[in-house]
Amino acid sequence: MSAQTPPTTVLVVDDDFMVAKLHGRYVAAMEGFTVVGVAHNGAEALRAAERLRPDLVLLDVYLPDMDGISVLRELRAAEEQDPSRPPVDALFITAARDAEVIRSALRAGALHYLIKPFNQAALQEQLRHVAALRTRLDTLDEARQEDVDQIFGTRPPGSRELPKGLAAHTAELVERVLRTHPSGLSATECARAGSLSRVSARRYLEYFADTGRAEVTLKYGGTGRPERRYRWVG
Repeated sequence: MSAQTPPTTVLVVDDDFMVAKLHGRYVAAMEGFTVVGVAHNGAEALRAAERLRPDLVLLDVYLPDMDGISVLRELRAAEEQDPSRPPVDALFITAARDAEVIRSALRAGALHYLIKPFNQAALQEQLRHVAALRTRLDTLDEARQEDVDQIFGTRPPGSRELPKGLAAHTAELVERVLRTHPSGLSATECARAGSLSRVSARRYLEYFADTGRAEVTLKYGGTGRPERRYRWVG
């Protein structure tokens, strides 16, 4: 994450105090995310969202006073009534497996739906998905079909058709680094910005270059050897 980019603020909503605390720890362990509040029922969630204006809500379906779908619908209604209110994204984390509930979550505007029980890696992968979506939308003026396909895809961007040995979450990290440096980066600079080894950064940069998503230019310095620089073109 760029030093100038503010963290994604998260409100955790779960009726189980221990589960909410655990999910909060998972979020806090992710670079670029910070927990700003916790709620244990629907009314608390609505009040906290009004007060804190989080970027993302981790929302359980089963709450003691109202279901999570209704909470999200009320949040959407509040946004429609107040155009100045920043929209909030929602990620359901719940034991509810009924197909109609999942359909309702989708129609209410959820980004994704994660079924309990899950491990830390599963939640953090979805948080990376959220970060990638926010970055893509923030940097787009006019979308191409490839951009739309990734935004509305059922899997996190970068998780499809990667060569053997490349990981989706690292590909997303390198993509974010490139997107936040539109003038381009060398492999060394990318590695430093993403806390990666230079060899690893170079592999992903070359993959993006080979697939047409990064443009390579040569910069000549005092050593006489050209430096390869990579710029994201999507």
